[in-house]
Amino acid sequence: MNTDYIFGKNAVIEAINSELDIQKIYLCYGIKNDIITKLAKENKIPCSTLDKNKFKKIENDFCIKNINSQGVIALKSIIKTISIYDFLDNLNTKNPIVVILDNITDPHNLGAIARSCECAGIDGLILPNNKSAIINHTSIKTSAGALNHIKIVKVNNLINACEKLKENGFWIIGTAIDGTNTHTDKIYNSPIAIIIGAEGKGMSPSLKKHCDHLIKIKMYGKLNSLNASVSTGIILFEIIRQRGLN
Repeated sequence: MNTDYIFGKNAVIEAINSELDIQKIYLCYGIKNDIITKLAKENKIPCSTLDKNKFKKIENDFCIKNINSQGVIALKSIIKTISIYDFLDNLNTKNPIVVILDNITDPHNLGAIARSCECAGIDGLILPNNKSAIINHTSIKTSAGALNHIKIVKVNNLINACEKLKENGFWIIGTAIDGTNTHTDKIYNSPIAIIIGAEGKGMSPSLKKHCDHLIKIKMYGKLNSLNASVSTGIILFEIIRQRGLN
């Protein structure tokens, strides 16, 4: 039995109503589950319809033998997550650093970024409920266990989270190829939230508008971008260098 997965219509409904931290719900194509879809929407839980072969693979890999999934499988979080309100209420660092991930959907990338974050001693990692990599054994393994040692904040809306951070004295710094600042500029002497966007696409345009600064890392080769986890590490350790904590 893999306790990260919940199988069957009634079991998934009970899990949602019990307010378990459900990361995602998988539905098998062709099986109608209006109640599940409605509950997922109301609770802002990502819901994905898979073709029969993909659904069967999850069922075969993780379902208990002889248990009927009824075409519904839910994945619950294996890491404790907290709300933005609980995070801010319990924050006691003078100049905290948080990292916000926007459209990072690969569990390997999430794990590698988390490893850089933990090594830099950041105060929290903020993930959206939608369009985000799932915290699973792959991301935890890639993070070398770092995801077990970082405060993970889950939010429904990144823009709202940024506004809440601003209300609490944070400056929002986005990473962008067309940034007007470089990552070595002296702009980190305050509570800081660094937004890391997906490779290639970068940050969402709507989120970009809510940044106080846009920074870029100077490139000296023929390519114009770095892996998201590498960028994260470079920026975080530059903040630490500037603050004299190294």
